Amino acid sequence: MSGWGRTAPSTARLVRPRTHAEAAAALDACAERGGIARGLGRAYGDAAQNAGGAVLDMTGLDRVHTIDADAGTVVCDAGVSLHRLMEVLLPLGLFVPVTPGTRYVTVGGAIAADIHGKNHHVSGSFARHVLALDLLTADGTVRTVEPGTPLFDATAGGMGLTGVILSATLRLHPVETSLMAVDTERAADLDDLMARLTATDHRYRYSVAWIDLLARGAATGRAVLTRGDHAPLAALPARARTAPLAFRPRQLPPAPRFVPEGLLGRRSVGLFNELWYRTAPRSRTGELQKLSAFFHPLDGVPHWNRVYGRGGFVQYQFVVGYGQEEALRRIVRRISAQRCPSFLAVLKRFGEAGAGWLSFPVPGWTLALDIPANLPGLGPFLDELDEEVTAAGGRVYLAKDSRLRPGTLTAMYPRLPDFRALRQELDPNALFRSDLSRRLNL
Repeated sequence: MSGWGRTAPSTARLVRPRTHAEAAAALDACAERGGIARGLGRAYGDAAQNAGGAVLDMTGLDRVHTIDADAGTVVCDAGVSLHRLMEVLLPLGLFVPVTPGTRYVTVGGAIAADIHGKNHHVSGSFARHVLALDLLTADGTVRTVEPGTPLFDATAGGMGLTGVILSATLRLHPVETSLMAVDTERAADLDDLMARLTATDHRYRYSVAWIDLLARGAATGRAVLTRGDHAPLAALPARARTAPLAFRPRQLPPAPRFVPEGLLGRRSVGLFNELWYRTAPRSRTGELQKLSAFFHPLDGVPHWNRVYGRGGFVQYQFVVGYGQEEALRRIVRRISAQRCPSFLAVLKRFGEAGAGWLSFPVPGWTLALDIPANLPGLGPFLDELDEEVTAAGGRVYLAKDSRLRPGTLTAMYPRLPDFRALRQELDPNALFRSDLSRRLNL
């Protein structure tokens, strides 16, 4: 098995528990080589792999237990996907508090990676909305873990290494419709983009910018900025008010199993970027879009990760703090000069950091980009970017990482010693382990 980037596959014994007792029994059976929980496999790197050991596929624990529509909460198993929650909750006028660029992640994975979305500047990351979780720890105990405790802070963003998340209680967001009211505009370059985001992001719940990383010269960092909020019922045309909370995402045929190598090269991505930027509106306000189109456009193409070919791809995401804008400019210029063919590149602003010791978001600017893994010189180039990010006091996202070095990680995550100490206390024999934990000495 491999991550979503389809790099560095490894072989493990796959177990699919359907009850808490089966999950505990599976752990007992893998004491020698260890185990790690896995959801829908959307971590880009090796976080949910365990070479030679066991991997617990948690998607069999997929029950939604209780919904309190008045309080705006739900209790569900860790294997429930955000897609399933949307199907169940939207008819009740409720929406998940945070969603990343795909709805095909499980609740357990969302907590373990402490995922973030387009609303981090307003709502923070996923763990902020978790009221409690049940965690199966290495001693076989199921512990109810609440925010404000060391175990919760180690588990939120802890990449599954403190135990197996079995269920969680989540706080939800009320909505009147399943449509989004969206404003779109173009930014001429990186400085123009940052100025627009800084001046007006507070007006929007959701904000993201697609950025052209192949543009050079005066156009370096040009972008299409998309922001919005859940549309109120009054904003819908009459025909849409008959079913304002309908959720019917459109799905296209899956990407072919075999794609020619080099399909997403510099020339093809450059043409796509030019077309995408030129056809975007200079300024458009109040457009109604489906949730799926606004949040998860790539989910409409099953197995879209195949388009990078057999070599797969690397997703590189970093954050640098406010006040480090010059570092961001340098990194964008370097990526542009390197001619990295990335058509999935987004820039966002982060708000207040969460409590998770290994949680990725901190206040600042985050840039994420996909790069074909077979691009010549990619490894040394990303190592150099790591140095730039570290020097600026930033960090990379573990849920998307597939190649970071242990020494760099230590500099990026100052609470790493606390995480290791708690892990040693709870799991002295390292029952919970993964390819990621071995690579980074977590």
